[in-house]
Amino acid sequence: MSAFEAAWRAIQQRHPDVPEVVVTFGSGTLGMKAGQTRLGHFAAARWQHGEQQLPELFISGEGLQRGALEVLGTLLHEAAHGLAHVREIKDTSRQGRYHNAKFKALGEELGLTLAEDMTIGWSLTTVPETTANAYAAELDELGAALVAWRYAEVNATGKKKSTNLAVAVCACSRKIRVARTTLAEAPITCGACGCAFTTADGDE
Repeated sequence: MSAFEAAWRAIQQRHPDVPEVVVTFGSGTLGMKAGQTRLGHFAAARWQHGEQQLPELFISGEGLQRGALEVLGTLLHEAAHGLAHVREIKDTSRQGRYHNAKFKALGEELGLTLAEDMTIGWSLTTVPETTANAYAAELDELGAALVAWRYAEVNATGKKKSTNLAVAVCACSRKIRVARTTLAEAPITCGACGCAFTTADGDE
């Protein structure tokens, strides 16, 4: 946490319009489609500190395995969103998914190289060598701190098949796979022979 906060302060020193934030960590795959990861987000007015409302800087635990340079890229990317918030610039559309040309300009102001994706716009982030050199001390500190990362959530499209299903057979040798608890609730009858399905150990 201290390494991330120090890196954010370094960004603020170079770009005073970047706002104060509360840094948080968590899952970047929970609720996402299989293979997708939310690397971070900037969200305005998510925290109350005394009389002051503060934005949230979220960093996904899954994204930490990418290394210090890529993580710095995420911080600068979210800092660009922070600049857009402070300057009241609409930098995204489509519920925040599509990054427009205004976001590209803000990212370049912060030292990023942005490439365009047809679905999410100017969101593909690279940290060029000149920017990496400017943040050399922060990269060293981040590199030393990144000793762990989070595994992805298993979501609906990535669940393993249940292995707790019984094979039940009727008198005419038709087979079904069914949970033992379901089979125990009431008999399941075959529409062909009229007999109940049973398992090899006699459950019905």
